[in-house]
Amino acid sequence: MFPLQFLLHFLSTAVRRIKIFARSLTMSENLKNHQVQEEPQSTAQDPDPIDPVLPATPISYPIKTLEELESRSYFESFHYPFNTASVSLETGHGGLPNRPRILVCHDMKGGYVDDKWVQGGDNPDAYAIWHWYLMDVFVYFSHNLVTLPPPCWTNAAHRHGVQVLGTFIAEWEEGQRTCDKLLSTQDSAQMYAERLAELAVALGFDGWLINMEVKLKLEQIPHLLEFVRHLTETMHSKVPGSLVIWYDSVTIEGNLSWQDQLNNYNKPFFDLCDGIFVNYTWQESYPRLSAAVAGDRKYDVYMGIDVFGRNTYGGGQWKASVALDVLKKDEVSAAIFAPGWVYETKQPPNFETAQNRWWSLVENSWGVLQRYPKSLPFHSNFDQGRGYHYSVDGNQISEAPWCNISCQSFQVLYILNSTCAFFLLMFIHVIDIWQPFLEFHGDGSVSPIDVSVNLKEASFSRGGNITFKGTLKGNADFTTRLFEAELPLGNLPIYFTYSVKSKGSSLVGLSLEFSSEKNEKNTVLLASHGDALHTMSQFISRFSKVIMPHQVTKLESSPGWVILESSILMEGYTLKGIRALCYRPLSMTSGSDDQSTEFYAVLGHITIETEKHSSFLPPSSSWLVEGQDIKWTSKSQGSKTVSLEISWKWRDGNSPYFSYIVYVQKITKMEGTGPDRVASEGARKYLGVAQVRSFYVSDHVVPPSVVSLKFVIQVCGVDGACQKLDESPSFTLEC
Repeated sequence: MFPLQFLLHFLSTAVRRIKIFARSLTMSENLKNHQVQEEPQSTAQDPDPIDPVLPATPISYPIKTLEELESRSYFESFHYPFNTASVSLETGHGGLPNRPRILVCHDMKGGYVDDKWVQGGDNPDAYAIWHWYLMDVFVYFSHNLVTLPPPCWTNAAHRHGVQVLGTFIAEWEEGQRTCDKLLSTQDSAQMYAERLAELAVALGFDGWLINMEVKLKLEQIPHLLEFVRHLTETMHSKVPGSLVIWYDSVTIEGNLSWQDQLNNYNKPFFDLCDGIFVNYTWQESYPRLSAAVAGDRKYDVYMGIDVFGRNTYGGGQWKASVALDVLKKDEVSAAIFAPGWVYETKQPPNFETAQNRWWSLVENSWGVLQRYPKSLPFHSNFDQGRGYHYSVDGNQISEAPWCNISCQSFQVLYILNSTCAFFLLMFIHVIDIWQPFLEFHGDGSVSPIDVSVNLKEASFSRGGNITFKGTLKGNADFTTRLFEAELPLGNLPIYFTYSVKSKGSSLVGLSLEFSSEKNEKNTVLLASHGDALHTMSQFISRFSKVIMPHQVTKLESSPGWVILESSILMEGYTLKGIRALCYRPLSMTSGSDDQSTEFYAVLGHITIETEKHSSFLPPSSSWLVEGQDIKWTSKSQGSKTVSLEISWKWRDGNSPYFSYIVYVQKITKMEGTGPDRVASEGARKYLGVAQVRSFYVSDHVVPPSVVSLKFVIQVCGVDGACQKLDESPSFTLEC
């Protein structure tokens, strides 16, 4: 008995000390966060001073005055065409679902930071969001008059089925002067509303958050109501399913008085638009009271939660789910403000881990809101829109760090690092900040395999992959979720292609979950390469079907990567989930039930299509490529630099959505004379990625030996397939 008593005493003492330590950490963190809250609200970072009409590296920027808005000067900017979103919401999106929703208002360091670089920046640690499956609406926010969402956010959000809003804000003395002009007449109010709608349509986002944080004269209120009404109706007529959301600020009496609920003082604005973003200092009864006032529009009430915790219900920060639970219970929607708190306050241990932990609070409270795939083709390379290298088809074409949220493919559902989860489970009742999502299989214990979206491991496509690393004991296996889907299947097969790189006997398959109209469940395993008989014996008792790959391709150009292709016919079923299954061949595990073996594998991409290799990539002859705004600058020792815009178009009209990888190849002169003298072609150098059919090359260095530059545009389809470089359109610039 003594050893057990000693052990219990030791554990009790350890837990007591951990609680004391945790309380001290919490107090320290609260003090630090309190200091953060006391600092003035950050303002938008101005890009380097530019003349917006002159060619320059494309950036996103806001509109700061009513004069700019009225004159439509933004459309004369060189930067405007680069700022149009290229990804639309799925056809038949049909507006918001009839349930409580989550709106996310980004407000990260005042806006226009790394995300202002339309063609991408060079900060691999730039702020990003990849938990799109937990939201319905994304608002890009800054304290400028007209905040235009950088296209990277619109592209990533639309890809995941999330609507994107810009912000119109009037605040402080400047806002007062703005409103005096905006609301001077009914015609003025309508004209500015039309200007805002025009911008949203032209740039491809879905509406506006209206934030009028000023005191108004009573005679201005009718014109404000007309502004809201006309903006909402104009947006709806031009973009079906679009949104205009009113922020709880000025009242119908003209007072700047945050109500913290929907009531008679702000309901007239709510009645004219698509919803209200309620200020975040509400009390526990206010969601229920607001729902009663909204009636059958209760889901259009978005109760604010400030993640920084500034007087917000529940305290925000790691307690944001306290408010979320109340809102879910009262069946109203949530407006999460400034989730960049995790990034700005450098929450430990690192941004990726803290970000995943924080968003897991949202999921634990509200569950998954967006499901994909919903339609085909579907492609994910797990890229978060930032990284330390860039790859195409298993070949690394750049070692430069980068960020560009437009490059995000479909994001997997949050993957929990298993080792981290184990320790958090031990201390969950002590720290009380996180209830993790865990998966295990086999002997009932947590599998010691760490799963992560890895930005540093060599990737198959772009800059991300999923890495599985740890040990498997005997014939145990491990599963982890990737996607929750909603994909109805017809009477034709669908084709799966995925890439894997692994060590030793480590294998990764795909576990597919299906449901029929009669709610019949089926689970199918798309196995990895290996012995078919052993694989069937290993898994047939657990899966409705076990399908071996029809084709396995080992890439000669990129040793280690294996491409697996399989097909499946499930007529009348709906694909509901995709999971990764980590295992070792049965032949390698027999007789070793208690022996743990190292497991290491990387999942590079997944593509699902209705036809095998169905992507249509027009040949180079289908494209017209040209250069314009060419500017040469002489440098020392005979070298020079060139800046130019390269643009391309499909000769047959508007093309389907493609993305484009841009390269340059230097053609140098050979020594000697005579007719046999030929130019030498250097290696193609990666320049960047374009989401629109233009790319600006800035100050590219040209040595004196170069006689011409060949710019190559590699066209990539929505299924991830990329043209061969020798078959890609190009433009040659003589030097």
